[in-house]
Amino acid sequence: MAIRQLAPETVNRIAAGEVIERPASVVKELVENAIDAGAREIEIVTVGGGLSLIRVTDDGAGMPPDDLLLAVERHATSKLNEDDLFDIRTLGFRGEALPSIGSVAVLSIASRPPAKRDGFEIIVERGEKSGLKPAGINAGTRVEVRELFSATPARLKFLKSERAENMAVSETVKRLAMAHPDIGFSVTTGERAGLRLPRCAATADGLLQRLGRIMGSEFMADALAISGERDGVRILGYAGLPTLHRPDAGQQFLFVNGRPVRDKVLVGAVRAAYGDLIPKGRHPLLALFVTLDPGDVDVNVHPTKAEVRFRDGGRVRGLMIGAIQHALEGAGHRASARGGGLTLETLARSAIGETQAFGGGGYADRVPSYIPPGLAEAMQAPFAAFDAPSADARAHAAPVSPDLLDRPLGAARAQLHETYIVAQTRTSVVIVDQHAAHERLVYERMKAMLSNGGVARQGLLIPAIVEVGDDAAQALAERETELAELGLVLEPFGFGAVAVREVPALLGDTNVEGLVRDLAAEILAEGHGFALRDKLEAICSRMACHGSVRAGRRLAPEEMNALLREMEATPYSGQCNHGRPTYVELKLSDIERLFGRR
Repeated sequence: MAIRQLAPETVNRIAAGEVIERPASVVKELVENAIDAGAREIEIVTVGGGLSLIRVTDDGAGMPPDDLLLAVERHATSKLNEDDLFDIRTLGFRGEALPSIGSVAVLSIASRPPAKRDGFEIIVERGEKSGLKPAGINAGTRVEVRELFSATPARLKFLKSERAENMAVSETVKRLAMAHPDIGFSVTTGERAGLRLPRCAATADGLLQRLGRIMGSEFMADALAISGERDGVRILGYAGLPTLHRPDAGQQFLFVNGRPVRDKVLVGAVRAAYGDLIPKGRHPLLALFVTLDPGDVDVNVHPTKAEVRFRDGGRVRGLMIGAIQHALEGAGHRASARGGGLTLETLARSAIGETQAFGGGGYADRVPSYIPPGLAEAMQAPFAAFDAPSADARAHAAPVSPDLLDRPLGAARAQLHETYIVAQTRTSVVIVDQHAAHERLVYERMKAMLSNGGVARQGLLIPAIVEVGDDAAQALAERETELAELGLVLEPFGFGAVAVREVPALLGDTNVEGLVRDLAAEILAEGHGFALRDKLEAICSRMACHGSVRAGRRLAPEEMNALLREMEATPYSGQCNHGRPTYVELKLSDIERLFGRR
């Protein structure tokens, strides 16, 4: 077949296939244009999932008639400075979106600059352009897209349900709204108002308010401010505490120069920054904004501009890791506020079940919404006849020092099941998992020692002989020097066994046999092609687990309080080495509501 030039209409439809995947793609392009035009309020309306109608109205700069005619021509743009593709300072710049949309739908654009009295409109119907005509419109621009993909009906087969397309539109607007808290957004799908985001101040607090409206109040309560700058790269935003995580990355939002992106460098930096602070397979919540010189990032990698390529990805990655880790370390022992809420919900559900089993009823005005009416009375009723104590039930424990009540984790008051420490502050009750907490403390000490030259060791009076099997014994022997840096000194001892002569001093009276077998299994699972230092955190974590205060050990009051004070002074102590919370805090006000006292 001979080579021939494609018709302009065909070219536009090919471009549309690259830029416009679904109705949400159209919304993205039109909202980006509105943002670039300096809009302060943007309204989005869709009907039929965006297939019947998409309308985007803004109060931005508007377009005079001559610009309106050019706007629907291919590769016509006001957003490139002297054709420099490496100086992109706007969200849109290709000049393909509007003509591409007009080639596969009925597109109408009405616009009026604020300084002009008259507005004008142009219509493009499946590639056919009309002339300009007068239009009554407020200052700004209104773009309507009707019968989307009517010129390419095959594309309709690949779209999802109306509800799914509406959700995609909403998600697209949310991402753009995060980067522009000083712009108000509203989304209406069909006859339903789906999203309202009022304008916020262009400050850190304003950004957090906008993020809270989109990511939820739970994120606001546990968000840490992220800030860092180095060599012309700046990172700002908020990241959740490690104990706030999800099974997917749907609540991770990353932006480069105000543009929502999916970038492997940034995603990898987030994963590295959180490291062992979150459970495997879970993902932290965050919204981070990277700003750098436009010449240092290529946003022209993909037609939808969702991917970028950094000139120096290592510089950006290093800054992001450092900024996140600095914030996490500054959070100290802090754990997610949701832990206490979940605990109270669990208690409430348990109480509800017991109440129903005993046929509780009645009504209590002060019982919260998540506890059925009658719970308070049902709990009080069996004791209503008792007006005086039947025995001396006073506590004889030593009085609590007032200054301990002012500490973040309070004063230890009891130990339950030889596993959980119950502490009291002036405004809350704190429940600590002693094994999980001490495991993190030991782990952090080991990491600090390693960074300062090695882990202190203590010799065993009699070497411990551990039978692990020939393969495991050989794997341990090959890493003898590296294990010594971690405080574990061992050597081969006959067939399938090793002799352990020294152990990390931090571990105290530990189960040497269990520790060595666990380490051998860890090393064998990774094979022979890795350096032990690549698995340093996992090995340290394994050792710390064996050296921590075990569940089932009774602690003296002095030991419990010492553990609480060390938790307060140790970064990341709000979660154990496996990412689980080490404590939950129950606010006294919430407990009082649980019992209908408020």
